Amino acid sequence: MKDNRPAAPEGVTYKLQKALAQAGLGSRRDMEQWIIAGRVTVNGATAKIGARVGAHDEVKVDGRILQAAAPSQLPQVLLYHKPEGEIVSSDDPAGRPTVFDKLPRLRGAKWVAVGRLDFNSCGLLVFTTSGEIANRMMHPSFELDREYAVRVLGKLTDEQIARLRSGITLNDGVARCQSVESEGGEGANRWYRIVLKEGRNRIVRRMFEALGLQVSRLMRVRFGPVGLPSRLRRGQFQELAPDETRQLLSSLGLPVPAHPPRALRDSAQTRRRPHRAR
Repeated sequence: MKDNRPAAPEGVTYKLQKALAQAGLGSRRDMEQWIIAGRVTVNGATAKIGARVGAHDEVKVDGRILQAAAPSQLPQVLLYHKPEGEIVSSDDPAGRPTVFDKLPRLRGAKWVAVGRLDFNSCGLLVFTTSGEIANRMMHPSFELDREYAVRVLGKLTDEQIARLRSGITLNDGVARCQSVESEGGEGANRWYRIVLKEGRNRIVRRMFEALGLQVSRLMRVRFGPVGLPSRLRRGQFQELAPDETRQLLSSLGLPVPAHPPRALRDSAQTRRRPHRAR
């Protein structure tokens, strides 16, 4: 796996599915399915489950050379303040603006979006080169909090707040808020801060619609242990510093590599500074 990043120690090998997951292609389970399907080759031969790869092995996925990150390196984690009017998809038949057009380019890896926000929603999006991080944050079994600031036309009654907390039946099952807090407001609009442990499609809007209320603005402010930085303006991104990435891995119960990551640019200071998306 040829790479511009510091190479793994000579002779050290890693499980193939782990190396693929670290490259941001998906979870280890997904990578196992890719290997079984014959989509992966190592040094020209079709890979098998249990294969191990090192710094000098050539790995291809669907015929394309992969520059995979060795598990001894920290993955990259990027925070993006999504504005309304962008989709969280790399391909849109309608040609709408996509968040992926705004992210810094990677070589030999790709950004994996941790969850989604719909076209008309804004706030925190987390991207990573690690399929393991993405899977751990998104999988329902881990029940990570999603916190939102919600502006509605009208005011929730005590009964409606109780229904949000106890559970509302939607067409794809019951959805409930862990907490609902009033944040005030002026005129006909009121702000609320809500926390859920799932991320079904448009779940917040659908819950409020079931109560007969229209959401006029929806902003995600936290996903699990990651919050939206106060100085990160809409359309800007910043990468987590190495210590922050280690803290995230630890909080998710994932192994923490000892080696420092490859910075997007020359220093951790550059890494931490918000960047205006292109």
